[in-house]
Amino acid sequence: MDDMNILLTGATGFIGSSVLPRLLDEGHSVTALVRDDEKAETVRAAGATPLVGDAADSGLVERAARESDGVIHLASSKDVDAVLVPAVLAGLAGTGKPFVHTGGIWTYGDNDDITEDSPAQPPALTAWRATAEQLVREAEGVRGTLVVPSIVYGHGKGLANVIVDAPRGSGAVPALRLIGNGSQHWATVHVDDLAALYVLALEQGAAGATYIGAGGQNPTVRELGEAAAQAAGIAGGVAAESVEESRSRLGEALADALLLDQQARGTRPRIDLGWEPNGPTLLEELLVGSYAPARV
Repeated sequence: MDDMNILLTGATGFIGSSVLPRLLDEGHSVTALVRDDEKAETVRAAGATPLVGDAADSGLVERAARESDGVIHLASSKDVDAVLVPAVLAGLAGTGKPFVHTGGIWTYGDNDDITEDSPAQPPALTAWRATAEQLVREAEGVRGTLVVPSIVYGHGKGLANVIVDAPRGSGAVPALRLIGNGSQHWATVHVDDLAALYVLALEQGAAGATYIGAGGQNPTVRELGEAAAQAAGIAGGVAAESVEESRSRLGEALADALLLDQQARGTRPRIDLGWEPNGPTLLEELLVGSYAPARV
């Protein structure tokens, strides 16, 4: 595909910090919509052209989308999506240009074999996503696609720190607290592999398609906790807590999402887009990688 000028939201965030350099490495130019001058300097230093403004400014977003060759939206939230998604679709209307929107794996609820055709059963935390996702998938005259990240990890950032930073108890022998009893699986993806998927969806994704970003590893929370405890030298290993204790510690909405038992393989993007996730696993990252205590 010819090099494109891409409008990117969320360029300075966890996922965006990997998507931006991936786009540039593939020969595309990037206009990054950012909130302030500090973020503008960050993306300029990375090689993008900053556009300072509000992602919920429909006029600004529509104009920027119209002037672009495609859009990747990473700065997704309930309030932003309600304005930004219709504005992007208006700016791209009738052009057939790509719009890659971001979903979330929690939408599928408890499921041990999540595919793009699995029914939605979202927890309260992410129920708001459905409206914007439907708009993107059903858009006419726009090549709208949805990338659905599983739990994203890498570079010491993201939700994996909920495991690493869990309380260690006050007893004589410390033990890392799990989320619930730790039997639930998490579908996971390395952030750099996910960035590659966003670019592939931009370049090759089919209109109306959904692509689940899952590296294929689905560790249990207990396995993750044990890896983190081993890396930190925590003598007591791990300790379960009740659902009520997890809700009290993390907040009910987040705890209920992290208690979901989910497994996914990410088969469709591998077959349809040639996606080849090859980053280190989350277990490896916890044991000896970016989440492990520094060795001196």
